[in-house]
Amino acid sequence: MGGVFSDAQSKQGCYGRGRSSTQPKGSRLEKRESIKQKYSFIPDSQPKGSRFEKRESIKQKYSFIPDNFSSLEQVTNALREAGLESSNLIVGIDFTKSNEWTGKVSFNNRSLHVIGDTPNPYEKAISIIGSTMAPFDEDNLVPCFGFGDDTTRDQKVFSFHGDQSPCYGFEEVLACYKKIAPNLRLSGPTSYGPVIEAAIDIVEKSKGQYHVLIIIADGQVTKNTRDGELSPQEEQTIKAIVDASSYPLSIILVGVGDGPWEDMQRFDDKIPAREFDNFQFVNFTAIMSKKATLSEKETAFALTALMEIPLQYKAAVEFGVMGCSTGRAKKISPRSPPVPYSSRSAPCREPRPALFA
Repeated sequence: MGGVFSDAQSKQGCYGRGRSSTQPKGSRLEKRESIKQKYSFIPDSQPKGSRFEKRESIKQKYSFIPDNFSSLEQVTNALREAGLESSNLIVGIDFTKSNEWTGKVSFNNRSLHVIGDTPNPYEKAISIIGSTMAPFDEDNLVPCFGFGDDTTRDQKVFSFHGDQSPCYGFEEVLACYKKIAPNLRLSGPTSYGPVIEAAIDIVEKSKGQYHVLIIIADGQVTKNTRDGELSPQEEQTIKAIVDASSYPLSIILVGVGDGPWEDMQRFDDKIPAREFDNFQFVNFTAIMSKKATLSEKETAFALTALMEIPLQYKAAVEFGVMGCSTGRAKKISPRSPPVPYSSRSAPCREPRPALFA
């Protein structure tokens, strides 16, 4: 999944390698804290001033303004001009039980994972992500994980291949998904922590290449506590997002189904203590429900999903985390696909080298 990046990446040092838990004040630490403060929150509108001018200029250039972009080619060209030559994509799919009822309005009261003559929302999302974001994945190798089923629940992930190898392109992602979905048992509770941890491990093993994790899910993280208190799943997810901000990793949550999605806005905008704002929520259902042509909807999706990537990439470059291995990432051992899929279905293709050797 090696990508080609701008010269800025290769010239960055690995900040923090071998450092102690306490550091004396100094110009290097002060610069890092300044960058951290600069990128800790990336709102849609920001006060004017020298500190924000550069960020505001980039934000305006890549904000959701459909009239400025009439094709996906224009979007990708604009992102490349911002300094992002290529990236590496990772996909996570939500197989929690709520998928059985969150299609009541948006999918004719059917399970969002049902495989039939009409593509389900996950199939549509995978296809559109492939057409809009695959151009940024140079080697076309896409690690894919499932979570939330009866074998993983809120603790682990499973790989789409028994040998833990990536899928080759989004056509294979879709083919494997269609083989897996009918042969597992939806479960829960919902936590995005395990799939984010798996993505961090991949970034660590790649020696700090820039990655984008795309999580396709039907609902918010499980909350079974009183107002003002975080559930274990919320704590796990928030910790994983905060940990991920120490790596060149952007996280895009693509929401399918009916939602609700209110808490995802909180996750997107109010997670504290991050190195930079690394999380973006995209309401796929709302975008695809608009009265517009399919091409216009795909462009709208791409704009919404990618609008914060330039700033996130620049933040990772300024922090000096590109091209680095921290030695602190949790080592992840994904499970194999659920047994019915492994035993009854032919593999999607010949085995490839494993990601988690």
